[in-house]
Amino acid sequence: MTRLISTLLVLMVTLWAGAPLAATAQAVAGKPRTIITTDGEVDDVDSFIRMLLYANEFDVVGLVYSSSQWHYAGDGKGTLFTSEMPSTKERYGERTELRWPGTTWMQHYLDLYGKVYPNLRLHATGYPSPDYLLSLVKVGNIAFEGEMVTDTEGSDFIKGILLDDNASPVYLQIWGGTNTVARALKSIEETYKGTPAWPEVYRKVSEKAIIYAVLDQDATYSKYIAPNWPDIKVLYNSDQFWSFAYLWPNVVPAELQPYLGGKWFAEHIRFNHGPLLEEYYLWGDGRQIEGDPEHTHGQMAEAAKYSRSQYDFISEGDSPAFFYLLDVGLRSLEDAAYGGWGGRMVQSKENPNRWEDGEHVTDYNPFTKKADTTFPQTRWIDVLQQDFAARADWCVLPYKEANHAPTVALRHPQDLVVKPGQKITLRGTATDPDGDALRYRWWQYEEVDTYTGKVAIKHQDRQKASFTVPKDARKGETIHLILEVKDSGTPSLTRYRRVIATVIP
Repeated sequence: MTRLISTLLVLMVTLWAGAPLAATAQAVAGKPRTIITTDGEVDDVDSFIRMLLYANEFDVVGLVYSSSQWHYAGDGKGTLFTSEMPSTKERYGERTELRWPGTTWMQHYLDLYGKVYPNLRLHATGYPSPDYLLSLVKVGNIAFEGEMVTDTEGSDFIKGILLDDNASPVYLQIWGGTNTVARALKSIEETYKGTPAWPEVYRKVSEKAIIYAVLDQDATYSKYIAPNWPDIKVLYNSDQFWSFAYLWPNVVPAELQPYLGGKWFAEHIRFNHGPLLEEYYLWGDGRQIEGDPEHTHGQMAEAAKYSRSQYDFISEGDSPAFFYLLDVGLRSLEDAAYGGWGGRMVQSKENPNRWEDGEHVTDYNPFTKKADTTFPQTRWIDVLQQDFAARADWCVLPYKEANHAPTVALRHPQDLVVKPGQKITLRGTATDPDGDALRYRWWQYEEVDTYTGKVAIKHQDRQKASFTVPKDARKGETIHLILEVKDSGTPSLTRYRRVIATVIP
């Protein structure tokens, strides 16, 4: 009887919460489900535009407006608010609202997406329809920074998805504050805690929800989510995202900066690539976000003040959250510590359900010849930007005139069991849909290995390569070998396969 009551409670509350039928109507088997929450800053808008070009690669199930320490709408009653975050409190003091860009900008860009959608479908299957994506747009907790007292359309929508019958993970992308997600979780707790259903609901939600947060932009994670939902997996990007954010000139090596420069963006993104990309924000573009007086990047005088050239990249600080979901063969969804297009994080010693970057997570930067906290993300800039350029071409070009990524495979298992001193043969293969010539490169991702030495890869520029397992490799240690395949198209596109060799005695 207890089991029956619990089942009925789950069903009743799921229905009450408005489990979104539309959000499951286009569910795509095998693709990661994701909800994006955003506060609408200029870098969120640019991240959103790029995300739409990749919307066929994951299953978008929610697009939710939220607030942050930098953007909130106010309650319309003139209520004064002071930030809980020290830097914002000092900068803005008491406010009734703060730099709020409104709750229609996502719809606007989805309308523009609709204009390029037919052409995108010529190049790849799986692009969601504009109407479907519009049905996912909800307004969450926007009144103030960290507001999570009130149930909102957005929080109820997230709640319904976390309680639905689909057990696959839901990646909650936090582009602003965590407060709308926190409100959804709080509502679940208020509904179930103290009932027979609570242990099962807590387990279900904790196993399903995965938070990818770019910084803490309000206090709701530390004050509510962490202490009350400690089993929810969290991917926390506090440092690596800067290579794709406002401070990129300070952290991206000079050799890679042309991929973020005005000449590159003018040629490959901003012009002659359709109406969606015509509204991608860049330095000195003469444009201004309504409601945000601090978005002055469009003014050439402001660009000059920061030594920026016209059409230089501004920021997409939130894009690593969906880069992480792109399956390009690097296997980072298996473990955030493997590293990939969304950066590299390691498991927290204090909380085994939290993966973090920071000062202790570095990759060797070959340009500076130093260990670098941002290089786990920076190392992919050239391939990410060329991939972006190809997607921009997809908005306007027919299939035969655009480039498409190669498909890479291994001719042996991706996980190998090896012994010290053993010679291992690596075999890969690839095909290119455009018939382009392909270049192969095998390399060791040393920072990810638990084996601390280097391996010598023979014939690393061929499909068939080999290495000898070092004699000092110990039981249980791992060696990560990446097969990188780059095509000769324009722009050149890259895909991968990762081999993980585990040592046994």
